[in-house]
Amino acid sequence: LITLVFLSTTMLAQVGIGTISPTASLDINGDLRIRTVPAEIMMEVADDSVLVVSRDGRIKTIAASMITQRALASNVKGNFTSTGLVGVSLSTGPVTIPFDDEEWDVNEEFDTATSTFTAKQDGIYAVNVQLEADGTLGIAANFGVLILKNGAVESRNSFPNIGVMGINVTPPVRRAESLVQLVAGDTLSYQLEGDLALGTVSLIGDDKDSFFTIHQVR
Repeated sequence: LITLVFLSTTMLAQVGIGTISPTASLDINGDLRIRTVPAEIMMEVADDSVLVVSRDGRIKTIAASMITQRALASNVKGNFTSTGLVGVSLSTGPVTIPFDDEEWDVNEEFDTATSTFTAKQDGIYAVNVQLEADGTLGIAANFGVLILKNGAVESRNSFPNIGVMGINVTPPVRRAESLVQLVAGDTLSYQLEGDLALGTVSLIGDDKDSFFTIHQVR
């Protein structure tokens, strides 16, 4: 009798419907139909998870916030914390633009400490950056802004600052934009480039003058 009880318990540990070799507590080889599902109107009693079907056919739970995050397209707008002048040195060549503030970042993909965006999902992204230098910008053969993907230049807007009788008459604004295809883990960043003779360039920190945007379009 004791042997029969233990055998029955083992046999009932996994139940198969449509299969004689169940691999889960309840293993259904076929369609699953639920005729009635009660509706819950009190959101406060709902747990923060939903049921999903994994690739191996098993039903599992996943945090609702993770599904929401994956469904939301990347969308970031950032700028400088300072609304005054932001000094950027060109004495050693092109330098990462120190964007250290966000107006919004839907999926939390931009790191203000490194001024780098890291994609969490594959897609096509519209990338834009604008910088404005103040009136002290010197005459130079080259001054511009770059968009980089994984450290390689993806787009550039760079041209000379022309002077007339020692006065710079070139517009101080530089803009670059591009459509970039990214896979999860790829990075985007921005650089300022210019003649070494420019030394430290003063950028206008106001978010209406200097800013960047990244928007996932697909």
